[in-house]
Amino acid sequence: MALFFGLNQRKLIQTKDLSIKYENKRINFPDLDISPGNHFLILGRSGSGKTSFLNLIGGLLSPNSGYVKINNENIALLSSNELDKFRGLNIGFIFQTPHFIKSLNINDNLLLSQYFLGNRDQNHINTLLEKVELLNRKKAPLHELSEGEKQRISIVRALINKPKIILADEPTSALDDYSCDIVIDLLKNLSQENNSVLIIVTHDKRLKDKFKQFIDLDAS
Repeated sequence: MALFFGLNQRKLIQTKDLSIKYENKRINFPDLDISPGNHFLILGRSGSGKTSFLNLIGGLLSPNSGYVKINNENIALLSSNELDKFRGLNIGFIFQTPHFIKSLNINDNLLLSQYFLGNRDQNHINTLLEKVELLNRKKAPLHELSEGEKQRISIVRALINKPKIILADEPTSALDDYSCDIVIDLLKNLSQENNSVLIIVTHDKRLKDKFKQFIDLDAS
């Protein structure tokens, strides 16, 4: 049975009969039909397959069965180069551990993310940094940032090319309650401004009350 998020609207993400094999075990995932602007949570303990589900949706992992369609495009039919470009144009990723080039400051890391798609828009970077309250630190080296600040920069980088979809893997696992609230509020508010789909996968039960729409893989 498909889970619908945004009835009577065009579907941005559709998944059907997705599964992967892992260590002689097959993991099956629920079908999704997701319209633009929706944001929701995928909960699951370690080993439930939640990160694999996110990676399937983002085209970082190939399924053993089923398909993922984004804007009615079956991403499994794209070549490697086409998929790289498609992800860059349509999907922003936020990983559990932020990955940056340590030799570059905050601003240069963000400019690099734009460069790969042929963009350079310092005003847009400044606007996003101001929204996450880090504009005055854009020239700071990465080692000076707290974990919460690094995740806020990860949010900016995920949004830098105005993606239709934001995929976040355990974005609050290393954060205290205060930083957790800031990061989730920023993700929800900024994705709403961009009318982006927001999907968060996590084992962090603190987030369950912050989302009206969620899937618990442990219950499936």
